[in-house]
Amino acid sequence: MNATVLILFYIKRTKVNKEGLVPIYARVTIDSKRFEFSTNKFVSPDKWSTQTSKIRGNNEEARLINKHLDLLKFQIIEAENKLLHKDIPVTSENLKEELFGKSLSKRMLIPIFQEHNDKVEALVGKDFAPGTLERYKTSLKHTQEFLNWKYKVSDIDITKIDHVFIMDYDFWLRSERKCANNTAVKYIKNFKKIIRLCMANGWLSKDPFLGYKAKLKVVERPYLTKEEIQAIYEKEFASDRLNQVRDIFLFSCYTGLAYVDVKQLSKSNINIGIDGDQWIFTRRQKTDTSTRVPLLPLAQELVLKYENHPQCVNSDVMFHILSNQKMNSYLKEIAGICGINKDLTFHIARHTFATTVTLSNGVSIESVSKMLGHTNIKTTQHYAKILDKKVSDDMSVLRNLLQKEDELKKQG
Repeated sequence: MNATVLILFYIKRTKVNKEGLVPIYARVTIDSKRFEFSTNKFVSPDKWSTQTSKIRGNNEEARLINKHLDLLKFQIIEAENKLLHKDIPVTSENLKEELFGKSLSKRMLIPIFQEHNDKVEALVGKDFAPGTLERYKTSLKHTQEFLNWKYKVSDIDITKIDHVFIMDYDFWLRSERKCANNTAVKYIKNFKKIIRLCMANGWLSKDPFLGYKAKLKVVERPYLTKEEIQAIYEKEFASDRLNQVRDIFLFSCYTGLAYVDVKQLSKSNINIGIDGDQWIFTRRQKTDTSTRVPLLPLAQELVLKYENHPQCVNSDVMFHILSNQKMNSYLKEIAGICGINKDLTFHIARHTFATTVTLSNGVSIESVSKMLGHTNIKTTQHYAKILDKKVSDDMSVLRNLLQKEDELKKQG
């Protein structure tokens, strides 16, 4: 939609010169933003008509000045038309530059992207999580690499970003960077935010994302069954390290906490909850959201097991945890020993908590979402799977209810 340009001529009564004349100014307003400039013409205040924004009368002075004002109005409209012809957004700043013959300054992509990231970094811990900042930093890095790959440049004028640019960027992420569909879509989504920022500021008139369609694919996320959890729990490993990794993994299976959140836990995170039992009170590092999880018996058992562990006491942590990479390496070994044919990683514990431990045992998805620290229940739906057993149990309740209603109708 084209912006509405309003033009008004007025006098500044406070700027009276020695001859008693006041200057005539032009005010140009575009979408509530305006700029003003002097017409370099003066008039006696009593000769100015605020209704017509012109000088009253038909004498030579009035005709000359009014003609000058009409010419200025025409020049403003002409400048607007030039912007439209160049496909440049009609903004207060752009019109002013076009009107006064200044070359429109180029706005380059990378400084805009960097300024956005700087603002996100300043708000980490308030409005943004550390993980969000890292994603935008990576997106900026990918954008710079793409510019070099495609155009052999380190930066680009944002007005040069079109639909072809977006499609080529998408292709580069999938081919050169070898990103999976969902990863590529997320990076493009981050880039789209920068484009929306440019459009909101009136720097772009057309959305280069029009016609671009890419959707996240539903990924089948593995989880452990009740029998697989039991097999790992009951197995005694020859290595103390494997036993320790097993315990920490099971703790996550029964609390839903992510690797980094378990690693940061200390005794101070355990407090008495609303029901009088022990709960974990913490904040997710990824989203900086509050998480409160009641401690189930097996999780309590593991907390007590490591309560006086020297490494835990010295470091003031609940568990002494290896790096995520090493944990996952040991978990694959554990899966092999226990005969579990799944690519076992620490993150599977969260999916196991959401599916096998909670949802399949009748815990509502709303409660599961809150315990996982999700801000959107759709995220929880990706984690938790509705198992056939749960469907069967729920339908069994409904079946009994319908049978009772049918029997009551027959009795009546």
